[in-house]
Amino acid sequence: MKLTRIHHCKTLNKSKYEQLEKQAALLGAIRSKVWREYGSINGVGLRDREIRDLWLKQGVDFKVPANPWKETLRDAISDIKAYREAAKEKVKKAISERTSCKKELKRLYTLLKRDKWMEDNFLCRQMRKHFKHGVNHTHNQIIVRADMCKTFELNGHCWLKVPSLVPRKTIQIPLNTTMGFAPTGTLRIILKNGTVEVHSQYEVEVVENCGTETLGVDKGYTEAFVDSDGDAFGEGLGRLISSESDYLNQKYKNRNKLHSVANKKPHKRQNIIKNNLGRKKLDKRQDCQKAKLKTVIYTGAHKLVDKAGLIVCEDLTSPIQSKRSYGKNTNRRLNAWVKGMLADSLTTVSQRRGSALQVVNAAYTSQMDSFCHGLLVGTRKGDKFYRENGVVVQADHNAARNVLARNKDAEISLFTPYKKVREILQARTDRYKSELTDLGSSYTLGNETLTECELVA
Repeated sequence: MKLTRIHHCKTLNKSKYEQLEKQAALLGAIRSKVWREYGSINGVGLRDREIRDLWLKQGVDFKVPANPWKETLRDAISDIKAYREAAKEKVKKAISERTSCKKELKRLYTLLKRDKWMEDNFLCRQMRKHFKHGVNHTHNQIIVRADMCKTFELNGHCWLKVPSLVPRKTIQIPLNTTMGFAPTGTLRIILKNGTVEVHSQYEVEVVENCGTETLGVDKGYTEAFVDSDGDAFGEGLGRLISSESDYLNQKYKNRNKLHSVANKKPHKRQNIIKNNLGRKKLDKRQDCQKAKLKTVIYTGAHKLVDKAGLIVCEDLTSPIQSKRSYGKNTNRRLNAWVKGMLADSLTTVSQRRGSALQVVNAAYTSQMDSFCHGLLVGTRKGDKFYRENGVVVQADHNAARNVLARNKDAEISLFTPYKKVREILQARTDRYKSELTDLGSSYTLGNETLTECELVA
């Protein structure tokens, strides 16, 4: 398993940074060219080597050495492919909604997998909807091939040599590490506000040291995870997100006032923009906030894997659409929810430690009463779930139990549309309410025959 290690430049003089910045700008223009010409249907089925050979034949001059622009081309094509594969996941859901015929599903999935979706009108429409023409916004990165860079030690620190725009001349970059953790392989150099980051990949050994239990997990806001046993992991996540959101809210209000003053007083405009409306401090604070969030979330994920051998969690890749309005401040804080980082932490930690991860349909898992066999009874309000019999339980614990039960639900698959899920659950609830007329009467749910007392217990 490969992970990314980030090294920061310790001190770099202005001249070296300007050389790297100029090189990154030229390579950014190449990225823009790749996205412009091959960022849509024109790039389907093309490999970077074919485009490279075409450009060499045409004699295109990019004002940079050959190796940097070839690596940039390869990286941009990889980004386009990843973008296309992400679009295919959305198309797969559309396919499952369109038909249930196994033969037709196999035909459509095969065309999609082999990049022959242009042959089918439905697939073509869906891909054009989800795979729109991309645009490059990256002009601060340099890809350095493994054999084009070298590391050496000076005064106990690791230094990195990378090619410059001048032939047979290198740029020496001091790093905040020792030779024991020197970057290896193909490197990605990112320039940020006068600083340099060097990203490299390294192999991590997969170990089998996970738990043995099977747990359902709900990704929360107040805490990172709550399992089906009611245990919470990653406490304090909500306080961290809310405090930063409130700070940024007030910060941007003040900045908007300064923007207004700058527009009304042209003679002060340059000084205000230069001294009061910069991004360096905000970007640095954002990086610190991201590091704090990752610490809380990944620590919680490791504690969860200490307990679980199989983790069942919700699929939250699709945007969450809700007609409910919680108020301006609450909506702002909820918009800062790091659900992507929560999902990545579960995937990464479970792979590293040998735990299995199963993703299930997330529709209505928070609105069902898990203690009443997953029927649509009861009401959720904030962190509390009010059951039909008056008992109040923790909402995330209730949702985690529903997620665990959803893993064995034969009627609801991962790609079942939420409207269809609603119909299935409503039918089960209606049967429960209509058939239970007398105390002690029985009700069949799945393979179990239950009494009314057992259902509301």
